[in-house]
Amino acid sequence: MTENFYALLAARFGPLGDTIALETPAGERYSYAELDRETARYAQLFAALGLKRGDRLALQVEKSPQALFAYLGGLRAGLVCLPLNTGYRDLEIDYFLDNAEPGLLVCAPERLEAATRLAAARGVGQVLALDAHGRGSLYEQARSQPAEFPTLEMRGDEVAVILYTSGTTGRPKGAMITHRNLAANGLALHQAWGWRPGDVLLHALPIFHIHGLFVACHTALLNASKMLFLPKFEAGAVLRALPQATVFMGVPTYYTRLLAEAGLDRETCRNMRLFTCGSAPLLPQTFHEFEQRTGHAILERYGMTETGMNTSNPLAGPRRPGTVGPALPGVALRIVDDKDRDVAGGEVGQLLVKGDNVFKGYWRVPEKTAEEFTHDGYFRTGDLARMDADGYVSIVGRAKDLIISGGLNIYPKEIETWLDKLDGVLESAVIGVPHADFGEAVVAVLVARPGEPAPTEAGVIATLKTQIAGFKIPKRVFVVAELPRNTMGKVQKNLLRDRYAAEIRW
Repeated sequence: MTENFYALLAARFGPLGDTIALETPAGERYSYAELDRETARYAQLFAALGLKRGDRLALQVEKSPQALFAYLGGLRAGLVCLPLNTGYRDLEIDYFLDNAEPGLLVCAPERLEAATRLAAARGVGQVLALDAHGRGSLYEQARSQPAEFPTLEMRGDEVAVILYTSGTTGRPKGAMITHRNLAANGLALHQAWGWRPGDVLLHALPIFHIHGLFVACHTALLNASKMLFLPKFEAGAVLRALPQATVFMGVPTYYTRLLAEAGLDRETCRNMRLFTCGSAPLLPQTFHEFEQRTGHAILERYGMTETGMNTSNPLAGPRRPGTVGPALPGVALRIVDDKDRDVAGGEVGQLLVKGDNVFKGYWRVPEKTAEEFTHDGYFRTGDLARMDADGYVSIVGRAKDLIISGGLNIYPKEIETWLDKLDGVLESAVIGVPHADFGEAVVAVLVARPGEPAPTEAGVIATLKTQIAGFKIPKRVFVVAELPRNTMGKVQKNLLRDRYAAEIRW
């Protein structure tokens, strides 16, 4: 039996061909039967272009139904899809072309000239275009293809997608995600989040990342649900669409921007049954304010590029702010010390995960793959976490973000939790910067809450002295207009470390 992930999707939505799969603000509507036909056209085109099973398909395109069809068509044809962030520039694209050696690169029309030049230099023979409206040479060539395609039979351990890590510590690495990985994680989320007939997903995420592509699209497709497919997140557009939806998935920034809208209330959310949040930590204050305004407790979960989703607060049961919930079905967790020994309950250690959701390894970096797995098959996430007696996990930071000052371990998340409670503080980031005496010193970077007096360095330090141990108190406090974030809303602490290491003179 084939384990091609597209075959699993088709088996779920096949009997419901007349159901609407995608609806856009521009009025485009595609049924599931049309989705199947459109993905067949793209699969036929890829075969006509000479792409064979296992060849790489690089997609650096804006969100559109046709971009999703191209991705799904790639899966049907047995290709390895490379969704690429639309913000990547020439040097980054050159690296991916050299590393992945795709057989076809699809880009925005305005990037076609530069992309063709880069592709030629790296031996990538074919470049086609697709714009934000789903038009371009890829679309034109696909529309003339037959609307039928026999989905290739695939083994579960064959690679379906390569997703490049952010590369905040060195060159990006390609995480090889298999067909079995996609199926295991999609089915686990479908079960855990109680997807049901009639659910409608309001989709405002990008689709070059696991959140928008795997977590959102895959679960909706597994449920044969309608997706209200917004080109991007815009608070007003989301508010207008919410009454027609039952499920919404976002990053913390989406929720803070929705809270800034006067129209966000219980009436607007009257048909909603589930709001989820991920890709970055959600402030407890945002959780409580959203629940007060809408009557909905945001469900926070935790995952990463290499593993998909690992944990989730429960659908039925307490959703605890500041935690990411227990392990999902089929996922095993351990929290260990630096010698891979399990730590006591409630203690901080590195989080390890194991399950069919965990990736196959890093593309063409076998030594790194071997380094990141334990002898018994657990993947080292690099995240520091603790687990309570009920199995709820709290992520306290990245191992690389751990601050060691004067020989003492300091977890940034703990200090950020205290800072975020202070008057006038909207959000915070705590980093370590080099210090001749202590090795590293704690530095806090704050964003002031609009309309309130801005916090001062002296005031913050004085208040914290009454609340936490002296070695944890920031030696410097800076107030900035905003924190640097990547496209999925994660604070880029590496940029903060670089900036303040260069600026501060102790």
